Amino acid sequence: RRLYFDTHALVCLLEENGFTTQQSEVIVSALVKIMNTNLDMIYKDMVTKVQQEIALQQVMSHIGGVKKDMIILEKSEFSALRSENEKIKLELQQIKKQVTDEITKVHADNKLNLNLEKSRVKELVSFHAQQDRALTQTDRKIDTEVADLKTMLESHKLDNIKYLAGSVFTCLTVALGFYRLWI
Repeated sequence: RRLYFDTHALVCLLEENGFTTQQSEVIVSALVKIMNTNLDMIYKDMVTKVQQEIALQQVMSHIGGVKKDMIILEKSEFSALRSENEKIKLELQQIKKQVTDEITKVHADNKLNLNLEKSRVKELVSFHAQQDRALTQTDRKIDTEVADLKTMLESHKLDNIKYLAGSVFTCLTVALGFYRLWI
């Protein structure tokens, strides 16, 4: 071990500042002991170059073992996972095709139902239009018949009034005739 300061220069410095030679030497030796103790503690925690190389070799051998294990796992487990993944992809494609077919079928059914409903609605609309025309024609016929009946009723009413007036005048004439005869 080397000390990286000059102990004699430190003793001289202490003597210049009022310490005796004996006191300066005791202080410097105490400092050297403290530094040596600290260095011992530090060296205990440190690793030598040889120990470091051995540890590095051990780590490298562990890494090599892990690489070998990974290669073995890749060949066995990963290939099993890949085959399982391929199976799942095929199943998903089949399901996708089935769903697409079902969607197409439902779309076609809905389109057919929609067209049927449209034609049925058109038929209902035309039927209602025919009914409305027939109803309008019937209303016109009824109105015409009612008007004809009113006209006929008025003409019969006038005829009845004529006959009634004629009968009343005839009766009056006969009554006046009898009245003249009797008077």
